[in-house]
Amino acid sequence: MGTKMRLTAAERGAEVLEAAVQAFGASGYEGTKTDEIARLAGVSQPYVIRLFGTKQQLFLAAVQSVCDRIEQIFREAAEESPELRTLGHNYERLLAEPELLLVLLHGFSASRDPAIGDAVRERFGRIYSLVRELTGASPTETREFLATGMLLTVMSAMQVIGPDAASMPWAEELTSTFGDAK
Repeated sequence: MGTKMRLTAAERGAEVLEAAVQAFGASGYEGTKTDEIARLAGVSQPYVIRLFGTKQQLFLAAVQSVCDRIEQIFREAAEESPELRTLGHNYERLLAEPELLLVLLHGFSASRDPAIGDAVRERFGRIYSLVRELTGASPTETREFLATGMLLTVMSAMQVIGPDAASMPWAEELTSTFGDAK
């Protein structure tokens, strides 16, 4: 019989953050309670608060984590080939992790809160700048790339593309138009 390994505080914090991304992705900022995140992570609600402070701070940490992952995926794609097309093809990796895209959408919608809005705007600006830096794309090309990504993000949230996609003729037709943009 094996013994259960005790996690370090950093490992436990990473587990709580992963649970937060799942919970915020499913229910958004307003609809998620810290006790739900604690339950998902297998810790107490006071422990979650001890680690992250407030629900807002935990949401901001989740947004930062999601944006870090998006940037990582784009950097890895650019190592393969520093072109928008390659970054777009790697968007499939984001679609395979739909909670990332959902947290980003919830971050946009919670941006009326000044602290959340400031963080989301700053991180989206960093993603924009990173895409330009990695690919040498013009502002117009980058806008088109991000616009396509946002449409894919919304379609993923509607579950008409991605791992749990419902078959919808209009979505299949629209998806077929992406070609090299996706």
